[in-house]
Amino acid sequence: MPGDTLADHGISARSAGRLADNIVFFARTLRKAGLRIGPASVKDAIEAVLSAGIGTRDDFYWTLHAVLVTRHEDHAVFDEAFRLYWRSRELVEKLLAMFSPVAPDQRERQKPRAAENRVSQALFEGHEGRGREEMPEIEVDARFTVSGNEILRAKDFAQMTAAEIGQARRQIEALRLPFDLVATRRYKADPRGRRADPRAMLRTSARTGGDLILPKFRSPRQVHPPLVVLADISGSMSQYTRIFLHFLHALAEKRRRVHTFVFGTRLTNLTRQLRHRDPDAALADCSAAVRDWSGGTRIGDALSEFNRRWSRRVLGQGAVVLLITDGLERDVVEGLSGEMERLHKSCRRLIWLNPLLRFDGFEPRARGVRAMLPHVDEFRPVHNLNALADLCASLGERPAAELDPRRFLHAGTRAA
Repeated sequence: MPGDTLADHGISARSAGRLADNIVFFARTLRKAGLRIGPASVKDAIEAVLSAGIGTRDDFYWTLHAVLVTRHEDHAVFDEAFRLYWRSRELVEKLLAMFSPVAPDQRERQKPRAAENRVSQALFEGHEGRGREEMPEIEVDARFTVSGNEILRAKDFAQMTAAEIGQARRQIEALRLPFDLVATRRYKADPRGRRADPRAMLRTSARTGGDLILPKFRSPRQVHPPLVVLADISGSMSQYTRIFLHFLHALAEKRRRVHTFVFGTRLTNLTRQLRHRDPDAALADCSAAVRDWSGGTRIGDALSEFNRRWSRRVLGQGAVVLLITDGLERDVVEGLSGEMERLHKSCRRLIWLNPLLRFDGFEPRARGVRAMLPHVDEFRPVHNLNALADLCASLGERPAAELDPRRFLHAGTRAA
């Protein structure tokens, strides 16, 4: 809605005042940042504010949030946009830091917030070039420089803009899974097999009345092992939830037996929802099925429910389990170690994907992390495209020595 006005939304400027204009511009910023907002939603937001009034800042925040946010993964974008747009002091400081060549950039001194890049790009779009002198064009030999694609692959998902997230989705869809196979207890006919097949020999000899018995051989049947994903969707993982769901949808398209579960305060099976061919429709079904988005974390209870209800159904034939969580358990952790041990013994390989490994000085000081680490085969980061590509490439290989979780346990013991 680049040229929309209050008249286009059916709101009179005299009755709405400048507040309605600001809501229209705020909704335009949200749309540029990736939210699905149409003219009808903007009109409803203005009418909701006019009807409810503005008592406190929190009332105004949640009134707009109830109308403009329709997906759980858009909460972080809305929160950052509201903080920047409706607080004039911080807005002026960011404008000075962005456009002034003298003032120091205060953003580099602070830890980047979730969705900050997307909102800043949408908010200041069209103003990046103001106040800058036109410089003569210089041709640079970029043969030995880092390409934009390599920069995107190494960038943290939480700091990607809306356009970069779209590019990341396309690259995730192009990821290739290894052709890994595991032997089952069943056999198939194989002329080069090492085991004799007496039943096949008797069936063949029956055709000739038993006069001729020809040797027949068999070999173990090989299948792709099931892939089971347990993904954390709590508040501490909300900035990665959206891109993880696209990754899980891509896995479900490339593998036949992929079982996906998400958990926050409860466990939800999303295997059927992610089988939809259209990714947007699949994510919409997931949003409708899950009730504990961006809430608390009960890892122990979720693993206990999975071990009781789903373990024997999906963890057969050498299944590989991908556990995606930061390990920050909010409840007691006494039973967490036992549930992790049971899960580890029920599968062929347990891989823990933790976005906190993006920090170089990571140490397992949290009780939940220390309770889970002894029962995993690999401990991997999962914060950018390079990490996802390395994960897909390693699913058919043996665990690498540098991914052994025991080295983190030793480091955490020395730190403690």
